Amino acid sequence: MSNLEEAKRHLDIVIKKGRVHLYKPIQLAEILYAHRKNRDFDLLDLESYRNISKRWRDAVSQILVGGVSTSSARFQDNLFEPNAIPPQLIYALGEENEKPDRIGIVEAYIYQSLEVKMESLKRLAEYLKNATPNTFQLGEFIEGFVKDPGLKRSIDKAYEITVYAIFTTLVRHLKATVTIGVPNSKIELLREFEDFTKVVLGLTAEMNEITIPAMLYRVGVANAADRGLDMWANFGPAVQIKHLSLTEEFAEEIVSQVSADRIVIVCKTAEKNIIERILKQLGFSDKVQGIITQNDLEKWYAKCFSERYKSVLGATLLKDLNKEFLAEFPSLGDALTGFMESRGYNLIKKKGIFAN
Repeated sequence: MSNLEEAKRHLDIVIKKGRVHLYKPIQLAEILYAHRKNRDFDLLDLESYRNISKRWRDAVSQILVGGVSTSSARFQDNLFEPNAIPPQLIYALGEENEKPDRIGIVEAYIYQSLEVKMESLKRLAEYLKNATPNTFQLGEFIEGFVKDPGLKRSIDKAYEITVYAIFTTLVRHLKATVTIGVPNSKIELLREFEDFTKVVLGLTAEMNEITIPAMLYRVGVANAADRGLDMWANFGPAVQIKHLSLTEEFAEEIVSQVSADRIVIVCKTAEKNIIERILKQLGFSDKVQGIITQNDLEKWYAKCFSERYKSVLGATLLKDLNKEFLAEFPSLGDALTGFMESRGYNLIKKKGIFAN
């Protein structure tokens, strides 16, 4: 197998393993683009582009997928490891990418792969946009990620947005509130540290108790390397959404990283008994407030869309779910098409090893 064939094989693996945003393939494409345009660095010298290529990638990904990679530097640098695309393979791709009769062909190949993933997202976005309380099926929505090779690696995001949407909808409509206060016996101490309590607790000696709406918050657009919490609440629990198999090492890492003393775990139905057993073995059961399964989520979604609640809960839930989907995957406009045209990728003819 030639270096180019080996490089193409590794590139296809990185693309296949990549989540929807394809941050690593985009970084590689921008390395090849920068070298093709300027050639002021050596593709075999990783240190000449390791860090600056992250800025090149972020500039493009902000436009195309509406965000930048927030993974650790170590996780981002996995791109250059031997099992991914080390410098010698990048060099082979660069040679092919700069041949006179196929200028930019590798770059175009990478961004065409992103187009395929975006088309899959658009189909799901259309499904959500046209869904009604009578037609939406949570299982069908999640299966849209499971069955599509281009989206399967982003199934955790599907879980996150569906969990967040149902949680926030129910908490909002329940009109739940949280009260925080300092007892009258501690008023003098409160007065002494009022500059602290006013900023941190929102309390003063004159107003030593406040009631606020109960709220849930997503930590943000997480990434594949994240293993902490996914949501937190102003009424206590932290929420960890788990869609993959939970090992003892992983369970210990989750619980040890989350400082909250009440954790809610959301998981696939088949994982519940395993998770409970592992948490009990590790002595972490007392930190877990409860475990929610996909079956529970489907039951709650069905109730929201029932005749009794669909006009209130159902409509709100679909609106929240659609909003979270678009926030998670904002790259559904024409940015990619315009980008491809501006770079001339749409005019590049497929040739050689990149013909397929």
